[in-house]
Amino acid sequence: MSAAQAKPAHKKSAPVKEPTSAELFAYLRGALLQYSADDGVNDNLEVSIDPTATVLTIKQPDGHCDIFLNALDANTISWDVYDATDSMQTRAPLARLNVVSVAGKKARTCYDPENNIDPAPLPTRARILFSWEKIPEGSGFQSKFTKAFKKLITQSGGAAEASLFK
Repeated sequence: MSAAQAKPAHKKSAPVKEPTSAELFAYLRGALLQYSADDGVNDNLEVSIDPTATVLTIKQPDGHCDIFLNALDANTISWDVYDATDSMQTRAPLARLNVVSVAGKKARTCYDPENNIDPAPLPTRARILFSWEKIPEGSGFQSKFTKAFKKLITQSGGAAEASLFK
C-alpha cells in the first residue's frame, strides 16, 4: 500500500454559520437581564430591539435609552468598573461597557419615565451596565459580550471593527 492510499481522506469542514441579528440580540438581552444590577437605580428591567434590528432599547427604573446600533463604532468599545455609589446610598460596583458613535451621529437618546427626552446623558456615547458581582469570575463574559455586540453593530449598519495597527 502506498503512502497516499494509507492517508484518510480529509473532509472539508462546514463553514461556520454566522449568528443572525435575532440570535445575537437574544444573547445580549439574556446577559443584560441575567447580570443586571438590582440596586433600584441601575437595573436593566427590560431589553428590546426594533423590527429593523437597529435600535436597542434598555428600560431602567428612571426611564429608558434607545441605543442606535447603526450609529455605533465597533472599534470604540471599552469596559471599566464603575462605582455607582452616590451621596445618599452605597451601591455595588458595576461593569460598564462604553461605545462611541461615528462622527455626526447620536449613539443614544434617553427618556425619563414620562417619555420626555433626558438631556443629561451624552448623546455620542452609549453605556451598558452590569452588576460586577454577578459576572462569574473567569467566565470570559466581557470578551464574549463584546464579540457579540460588535457583530450586532456591524449587522445593523454601524461601523465594523477594523484592525488599525497591523
